[in-house]
Formats: sequence, structure tokens, C-alpha cells
Amino acid sequence: MEKSYSKSYAAAGVDVTAGYESVELIKDCIKKTNIPGVIGSIGGFGGMFELGAGDYKNPVLVSGTDGVGTKLKIAFLMDKHDTVGIDCVAMCVNDVACSGAKPLFFLDYIACGKNYPEKTAQIVSGVAEGCIQAGCALVGGETAEHPGLMPNDEYDLAGFTVGIGEKEKLVSGDNLKAGDALIGVASSGVHSNGFSLVRKVFNITEERLKVNVAELGKTLGEELLTPTRIYVKPLLALMDKITVNAISHITGGGFYENVPRMLNDGFTAVIEKDKCFKKPIFDLIAKQGDIPKRDMYNTFNMGTGLVIAVDGDKADEAVRILEQNGESAKVIGEIKNGEKGVELV
Repeated sequence: MEKSYSKSYAAAGVDVTAGYESVELIKDCIKKTNIPGVIGSIGGFGGMFELGAGDYKNPVLVSGTDGVGTKLKIAFLMDKHDTVGIDCVAMCVNDVACSGAKPLFFLDYIACGKNYPEKTAQIVSGVAEGCIQAGCALVGGETAEHPGLMPNDEYDLAGFTVGIGEKEKLVSGDNLKAGDALIGVASSGVHSNGFSLVRKVFNITEERLKVNVAELGKTLGEELLTPTRIYVKPLLALMDKITVNAISHITGGGFYENVPRMLNDGFTAVIEKDKCFKKPIFDLIAKQGDIPKRDMYNTFNMGTGLVIAVDGDKADEAVRILEQNGESAKVIGEIKNGEKGVELV
């Protein structure tokens, strides 16, 4: 009876054997993400993680979920699928770390028109690499075939993470005050936001992605597929040494949407554009698309992936700690009294 059902399911477009093969191909890369707390192995009905009390007096769980968005279209055209998993992890764990929490575990979800085990293994290898960079465990996931709903060669990728933090040490913005310094941390490029506009600006095709661009020193495709920077370990190192008053992860909506999210009423973040990090790709996008500067800063990170508020007299120390942990960082502005929002000057 089971054999007959499997045949009919395959005829409907779902290959259950491909799912089994995918799991076997990804087991080794998932094992590399194991950290203390992981229980069981991949393949069960739920990913298990032993929380424990540890050194926390009042532990708080912090969760985040996100996807990669239309950046996946670039991966499809380039037939390169081993980096978008890093993007997926980054978009989730960076947000959790911005709250002052340490990501513990991650789960991914891949929806595809047809499950090609080798391609799925490439995707999950990127997810595993992102988890290693973030110091969290990949404890489970799901690959779902959607024949007739999605083209056979396309997929969507999303994820979910849970972290833990000490309640009294979570970054809420409550300690923000006038005179705080704003530290900018460099991005790796476009990250995972604004790709619908990017694809329209460049009229993206497979051929265009393969063209070397002098300003970039690489092909357009290589630049656009550069994985999102994962800031978890440097942020945790910073928060271990000094008090961080607020953090903004510059994602979709750029500076104008994300910086106010870290502010309380009565404070304005004043950021000097000339002091921010810059990436040639953004000049290229603005020029090619004839996009006004405000719209660029309202869509992209423009070369700065994080904005961190610390006490003014801690700014130099904060920059030093971030640089010691592999980031490019510098003071790009300050907090002033005023209407809640951001001023780019």
C-alpha cells in the first residue's frame, strides 16, 4: 500500500526519496554547528536544545525570523546557492544580537518547486556556515516541495532563531541620552535588502551578472551575492566590555526606517554621511538608476550595517573592541535632544 502511494505522490510532482537524500547530504555540515545544549540529531520531529540556567539570573528568550528576499533571483541566475544561507542566518541573528542576546539555535525553511538534493545541500551548507559564524546550532529545518506553485528550479528560503539574554543587560534604548556617540560598523555590501530595486536598476540577466565591473573589481554577480555580514560575535564581545545603549541593524528601509527604531521619544540621531562607510556598489546603483540620495539612504545600508550608541566617553574604546574583533568601525554621529528620528547631514 505504501509503495503504491509513493508512486502516486511522485506522479503529482513530489519526490519523497529526494527528501531523504537531502537529509543525508546535509547531516555532516549540520554537525559542525553543534554547541553545548544541542540534544538529539537531525531527522526527528523537533529540534531540541537544553536551555539550562547557566549564569543567568533572569534569562529572557529573544527570537527573530526573516528570509533572503529577492536576492535569491541572483542566486538562481548564477546557479550559485552556497551563500544565500549565510544571508538567511544573518538577517535573523543580527536582529537578536541587537537586543543584547546570544543566538542559541536556528531552523531553516526551504520551499521549492522541485527538490534537487545537491542544490538543497548547497543551500543548507550556507545556513550551517552562517550558524558557525554566529556561534549558534542548526537544530532542524524543513524542505517542502510545491509542484505547480513554484517553478521547478526556484526556491524560497527563510529562517528562525532563538537567543538568550540577561534581562537587566538587554539593549532596550532606555539608557540612551543626549551626547551618546553613534558608532558605524561597515557592511559587506548590499546585504539582503533592496534587491527588487537593484534588479530593476541593472535590468538583471545572467549575462549582465557575469560582466566584470571596473568600479567593483569583480563581476556584478559576485558583488551582489556577497553574503550579509554576521555581527553577533563582535557585538557580544563589545557588550561584554562596555554598556551599549542602543543598536540599529540597517536593513530594509535603510537609515530612515531603522535608526529611529532604536530611539525613544525626545531623541534625534544625527549622522554625518561623509563619516559613514561607503561601498562603490551604492554609487553605481544611484548613478545607473538616477536615484535621489534620500531614496538611497531610505532603501540601502550604504556601506554601514550597524549603528551603535554608547556613552560619549566610551566611543574610542567601543571602536577599538569592534576592530579587535574583525570589524571596521568609527564614530559617525551623536544623539541629541529633539523629535524622535534621524538626521543625515
